[in-house]
Amino acid sequence: MHLESATNQLFYLFSKLSIHTFHDLHEEINGFYKCEEGNKFIAINNNLSETMQRTVCAHESGHAVLHEEVNTLFLRKNTFLSVDRLEIEANTFAAFLLIDKNTIIPGDTKKCITYKNNIPIELLKFYKIY
Repeated sequence: MHLESATNQLFYLFSKLSIHTFHDLHEEINGFYKCEEGNKFIAINNNLSETMQRTVCAHESGHAVLHEEVNTLFLRKNTFLSVDRLEIEANTFAAFLLIDKNTIIPGDTKKCITYKNNIPIELLKFYKIY
């Protein structure tokens, strides 16, 4: 699937799930998910490459689906609680969302799978290939 159409499909899904999106972020911020008073927001930095926008979009989708009411921004800034587990879960969700299993053949390395699916290798850290 073409990257742009995959990203557009994610944004279409967001609109159907009443998740508001915006793109004007500081260059150091790739994206984030936030739920405030029942309103869901996903922000994606529009200065990222198409590949990274798609990856960040899928990752933040993971937070929206798996951690609907959790505010990781607040937890990071105001507590000593670790959000590592939440980030791992969001990355794993993104991997399942973005990897086309039909592209994987026995013997493929992680690097080969990331190349075929145009994703960062970090997404495969907790993804079981076979």
